[in-house]
Amino acid sequence: TEAAKEQEDKTEAAKDDAAAGGAGALIGVAMPTKDLQRWNQDGSNMKAELEAAGYAVDLQYASNDVQTQVSQIENMISNGCQMLVIASIDGSSLGEPLSQAKEAGIPVISYDRLIMNTKAIDYYVSFDNYTVGVLQGQYVIDTLGLDLNDTSKTYNIEFTAGDPADNNAPFFFNGAFDTLKPYIDAGILNIVSGQTAFEEVATATWDTATAMNRMQNILASYYSDGTQLDVALCSNDSTALGVTQAIESDYAGSNQPIITGQDGDEANLKNIVDSKQSMTVYKAVANEAVVTLALAQAILNGEQPGEELTSQFDCECAYDTSSYDNNTGIIPSYLLTPTVVTADNIQEELVDTGYYTMGGDGYPVAVG
Repeated sequence: TEAAKEQEDKTEAAKDDAAAGGAGALIGVAMPTKDLQRWNQDGSNMKAELEAAGYAVDLQYASNDVQTQVSQIENMISNGCQMLVIASIDGSSLGEPLSQAKEAGIPVISYDRLIMNTKAIDYYVSFDNYTVGVLQGQYVIDTLGLDLNDTSKTYNIEFTAGDPADNNAPFFFNGAFDTLKPYIDAGILNIVSGQTAFEEVATATWDTATAMNRMQNILASYYSDGTQLDVALCSNDSTALGVTQAIESDYAGSNQPIITGQDGDEANLKNIVDSKQSMTVYKAVANEAVVTLALAQAILNGEQPGEELTSQFDCECAYDTSSYDNNTGIIPSYLLTPTVVTADNIQEELVDTGYYTMGGDGYPVAVG
């Protein structure tokens, strides 16, 4: 058809531009899934930023299926992409297609999740993932008024972590656990279930139903006698949603536990407004797209960007050359700073900044 011919011509033109590098290059953007709100925002923000700068974009979502993502990346390479931006499903599963990218001289930006066990990664763009957990842990400390010099008051806490295949998940968990560990060691915080290791509290694919079922089992096994649960520390919003559902349906206590989250999903912001969830750590993914665009432009222009690139950003972003090792060496990283969002500052942090609008029902709605 004429439309198909026109698209073919555009693709061929993009390939020609890609061969020359710089503006007009074809950039492949691989996202894990549309099932989580945040990845839809990431993908749309990335596409908009790159296209506004004059690049052609091949944006693909892989439905949380590793082999689908592998095939999509292989197709991006064969279709002439000059650069790859990849948010991986499984950080250790992309060795083969990325070895093809390296052989072809295609630079790769690991986006949000660090891709492991390959030398093909040139840069990593993400938020400071350990700090996400630190912020969650510190929120618990501040809200409960924990004091290591006062062991007379004790509280019960349970952890729900993320997907073992997601390299970010242990950073989130460790940031929170390390922050709270002094209070756990002092007996101020008690993990009644005894589930303290990441592997015990992890949630495959960050699935809401899986998190709900696990919390239901914990409540039935350890809290059915009226034992009070004070804190449900969840690494992200999709797991927090399941934990909140379990507490609403199966918790025998009369108190409202502190429930943490991350991402600013609309359903969770509604729960925060309704006092069902306590906080979320928000990562302004629009800024992540801006940083990725500046990095992509520099690379395609033949530069070797470093700390000087951070001076171009209006957001807080640090250049890190020590923290993220993907088992082949340290990956130079641009790390943005996340924000704690509660019912008290939703308007200021999310609506006034333009990331969300306030719906007529009084609940935030994501823009874009």
